[in-house]
Amino acid sequence: ISACLVGSEMCIRDRLSAALEQLDALICLDVYVNETTRQADVILPGPSPLARSHYDLVLYQLAVRNVANWTAAPLSSDVPQEWETMLRLAGIAAGQGPDVDVAALDTLVADEMARRLGLDVELAGDRVGPERLLDLQLRAGPYDLTLAELEAAPHGIDLGPLKPRLPEALRTPSGKVELAPEPIVADVPRLREELDRDRNGGMVLIGRRQLRSNNSWMHNVLPLVKGKDRCTAWVHPDDAERRGLADGAMARVRSRAGEVEIPVEVTADVMPGVISIPHGWGHDVDGVRLRVASAHAGVNSNVLADETLIDPLSGNAVLNGIPVELETLAPPGEERDGTRLAAGDPA
Repeated sequence: ISACLVGSEMCIRDRLSAALEQLDALICLDVYVNETTRQADVILPGPSPLARSHYDLVLYQLAVRNVANWTAAPLSSDVPQEWETMLRLAGIAAGQGPDVDVAALDTLVADEMARRLGLDVELAGDRVGPERLLDLQLRAGPYDLTLAELEAAPHGIDLGPLKPRLPEALRTPSGKVELAPEPIVADVPRLREELDRDRNGGMVLIGRRQLRSNNSWMHNVLPLVKGKDRCTAWVHPDDAERRGLADGAMARVRSRAGEVEIPVEVTADVMPGVISIPHGWGHDVDGVRLRVASAHAGVNSNVLADETLIDPLSGNAVLNGIPVELETLAPPGEERDGTRLAAGDPA
């Protein structure tokens, strides 16, 4: 599978879209034909979240007490689990053809995990897939739990207060928490110079999430998008006054890479000099089959992402703090391009 990036005169969104079109094959797992999957050769479905078991690996990192909780799938489904689909695709990519032995691949993964944990894979019994892996990892953990114990405790198991993990968990050469490693310290002078430099009118773009639109698929659920427009550019009152922007007015946000036109929401929830546009919008491209989301398309903030902005220390793309210009287009109720706009009308 291969692709190449195309001309730099296009923004990142368009360049990525063009690159995806050049792939030998694009297979997606999704329930929607959206901005990405519209370019897929094959879209494979996944089961409902209610047809999957669950053990949290992320949010427990923020817990204030040690707990463990596993939830069985409340519903059954004829749709293959995502792990089965991924193993089948891996087998096909490895040259095994369409008749991939998914069970054999699953056992291969479990055997390797058991070896690394120093356990006998047979301890997990006849479990398969992620549940077998979870059982092995629970057994190897500090509390010597089993998945069977969690199954017998539907409300979870309280493992007591948090316990110190340092320094045993550290893998740094010094064995200490290295708050000021040399590469970061050496980069401080460059950072200070950047803080003192004004670019593109001195404004920067950041993203944001909202309760009703944490992820883009939520834009295709009518109760979550009805009401006021939520794809707005947050602008501080000082910046709005300086540029003659009223709440609900249309504005153009421009970066080196591209520009979008978006209604303004004047709010003190952002700092002066900062513009905030939520991520995950822009459902108005050809090929998208999202009836609700397309009617509330919003703008794609990735149009403003600049591929020439790279953090020199980590090599990561700069996706927050993008230098931008803010330009007033029309106050609420005034005409633009022959059309009279109502306050808050996204045009």
